Amino acid sequence: MKNYKMIISYDGTKYNGWQRQGNTQNTIQEKFENVISKMCGEKVEIHASGRTDRGVHADGQTANFKCNTDLNCKEIKDYLNHYLPEDILVKSVEEAQLRFHSRLNAVSKTYEYKIATEKPDVFIRKYVFVTDRKFDIEAMQKGADKLLGTHDFKGFSSLGKTKKSTVRTINFISITEENGIISVKINGSGFLYNMVRIIVGTLLDIGEGKLPLSAIDEIFEEKLREKAGATLPACGLKLVEVFY
Repeated sequence: MKNYKMIISYDGTKYNGWQRQGNTQNTIQEKFENVISKMCGEKVEIHASGRTDRGVHADGQTANFKCNTDLNCKEIKDYLNHYLPEDILVKSVEEAQLRFHSRLNAVSKTYEYKIATEKPDVFIRKYVFVTDRKFDIEAMQKGADKLLGTHDFKGFSSLGKTKKSTVRTINFISITEENGIISVKINGSGFLYNMVRIIVGTLLDIGEGKLPLSAIDEIFEEKLREKAGATLPACGLKLVEVFY
């Protein structure tokens, strides 16, 4: 039995997220497990660094699976890319330590959210949130700086009641604008349900003047979802890289 680590990318537009679900087979995990199980001749479970939501994309998702196969890493990669849908790509395959787990061993992840403030290039239109609103990037960055460090991010998530910890650490947030595209990159120890999309929605409200900078402190203190900005559409969000 060997443990294989993969770096994969996918266009999440038509999928119901990463995680296997009982009411649909249209998930990325399901697509992988079907192909890998056929390759190995036995039922195989695949683990990812985290569950991307419906419509969210990935460029550097990390996943691992264990199985018995005579194929080498290049042959596994070629097999998977031959049988997986065209909007899913295995970028690399390597043998990992048996104890390696894509989710449990992850130290941090970087996500990127893109906003187009004018009509975007036709080749990226499906991967940005398009709006005619205008934003103060400097004000957004000041808001982002207040999010850095370790905090309770319950107010920045769509979670209901939970007994699990909602404390997370944000290591950096960078905001840039070029040719009508605003890019928000966020690196953190982990993210709650819809956390990145709500953070960016809140920063857009600050950049537009709809929310004051002090709103960040109020959300941390009161932990109320309704105090934060909108949950932005999934199309603009991409998992960029996972660090171990």
